[in-house]
Amino acid sequence: MKKFDLRMAIWAAATALALGLAACGKESAPVQATPTAEEIKSESARLNAFFAEVFERDVKRSPIFQTYLGRKDDYDKLDDISEARQDEDIALVRQDLDRLHKEFDVAKLDADAALSYKIFEHLAKDEIEGDRWRHHDYTVNQMFGWHTDIPALLITAHGVASVADAEAYISRLNAMKEFFGEVAKGLRLRAEKGVIPPQFVFPMTLEQSRNVITGRPFDKGPADSPFLEDIKTKVGALDITPQEKERLIAAAESALKNSVKPGYDAVIAALLDIQPKATADDGVWKLPDGADFYAYQLRHYTTTNMTAEELHDLGLREVARIHQEMEAIKTKVGFNGSLQDFFKFVTTDDRFFYPNTDAGRQAYMDLTVKLLDEIKGRLDEMFITKPKADVIVKRVEAFRESGSATAFYQQPAMDGSRPGIYYENLSDMRQMPKNTLPALVYHEAIPGHHMQIAIAQELQGIPEFRKVADFTAYIEGWGLYAELLPKEIGLYQDPYDDFGRLSYEIWRAARLVVDTGIHAKRWTRQQTIDYLVQNTPFPVGDITREVERYIVYPGQATAYKIGMLKFLTLREKARQELGDRFDIRAYHDTVLKGGALPLTVLEEVVNDWVASVKQSAS
Repeated sequence: MKKFDLRMAIWAAATALALGLAACGKESAPVQATPTAEEIKSESARLNAFFAEVFERDVKRSPIFQTYLGRKDDYDKLDDISEARQDEDIALVRQDLDRLHKEFDVAKLDADAALSYKIFEHLAKDEIEGDRWRHHDYTVNQMFGWHTDIPALLITAHGVASVADAEAYISRLNAMKEFFGEVAKGLRLRAEKGVIPPQFVFPMTLEQSRNVITGRPFDKGPADSPFLEDIKTKVGALDITPQEKERLIAAAESALKNSVKPGYDAVIAALLDIQPKATADDGVWKLPDGADFYAYQLRHYTTTNMTAEELHDLGLREVARIHQEMEAIKTKVGFNGSLQDFFKFVTTDDRFFYPNTDAGRQAYMDLTVKLLDEIKGRLDEMFITKPKADVIVKRVEAFRESGSATAFYQQPAMDGSRPGIYYENLSDMRQMPKNTLPALVYHEAIPGHHMQIAIAQELQGIPEFRKVADFTAYIEGWGLYAELLPKEIGLYQDPYDDFGRLSYEIWRAARLVVDTGIHAKRWTRQQTIDYLVQNTPFPVGDITREVERYIVYPGQATAYKIGMLKFLTLREKARQELGDRFDIRAYHDTVLKGGALPLTVLEEVVNDWVASVKQSAS
């Protein structure tokens, strides 16, 4: 369900050679000799060449992925998302996995190549298993989908530094009629198979789609539509003649009217046709083979074999534990009343909010920058390796504010041409309390997602696919772990800020409860909202929006807490085994410098590091 899952697929565990002796009295089976250093070097190089071949092939098959990588090879094209192309994609993955097993000898790989083998194998097997559920996703929903991803691609990632870049932008606009025709086909195909989003999804996705084709040149104003505003700004900044600018803008307007409009109209028509068939049932248990689908989603996102019941019970225990820490802060600040009363206080009292004005929004963004500058100055206490790419703060664009997350991160271009972007949804400042901002910044930017993803992209000497591998439990687990790290070096001095941190931690713990509640225990939307209102300090509007996210994104929300607990558990185990030799900076180097990993592989990496530290000290 992540944006580049189709492109990035492929990896998992290397198997040991089984060497046995024949029965007594018979000749022993030949024992394979230990590979020489030259054999290891050669086999590892061959494997890395294979990875490079597959990665470049997959990049060439996805113009959109090329753009996010900072490449302009097919800057004028969009992806082919047809069923036939998806059949080709999965056939290639099967072919890649077969080649991996038949053409390479795990026993002759160096440590880095063996790790790459495991990751590639895991990804390939997961994608092959996931293809069974190709049509079980809600491909257009209020949280994500091509209807908002394509505007985001052109507006945020398609830079225009030349006339050729502008013409490529316009070519992409001209490709949208066909592209969104395929999106509409996909919606109808899913509906035929009984995969229809819940009722609440339709009004929001229809609004988002209509927003893209509202304004000039689709109507008489008063404002430009999002695409026209963007292309005017980008073309206006070019050092070309006014006549050339006018030509480009006219071409863009023609593409908007003749391609973008009919493309979005096709999606809107499909949504309107399907909408009457939608029900109020929210969990994927309602889908064909829904229980099996959800079990796959949990394996995919957590990279564990934990069942829905196990995740649910763990969530209940974690919620109870964090409530105790919250009670301690309530007592510390001298608040009289129940924990639920305290929840209401911190989510409604004016002291915790900036005004819902442009000045208030700017003050919030200014505080964000201040927090980023502060944590950047403390990184040496926690890290050896730090990213070269910068991260900047932006407000979520108006066209996608409705339904958008409170905050999110977009990775930098791999070639360094574009920084990481930390987005804040400032449409309603009552949804953006000051006391949760530190944890939000630490999670999404530094030392969270930007730190982890930028370091991965900048790694040298590892296959490119590992720099962009997408393991939610690792990536989001690191983000949640990163919320805690600043507390361990003395930040969160304001107890209300620390309560904000706990607010996000309990939110992730409660996700274990409600995601499994919705999709395995058949909780209703209202039942889920009521649980979160009772147990977490967030306003009902925010809770409702998040519950609606979990409904359309089954399993994803469970990965955060599972990943965080793995980082903490491995760290504590390493600390106990190494004693005075444990170095938190070296631990972070170990877990970050391999890129994102399945949690099972992450544990192997940390265990190997602990063993190497012990050996070096002996």
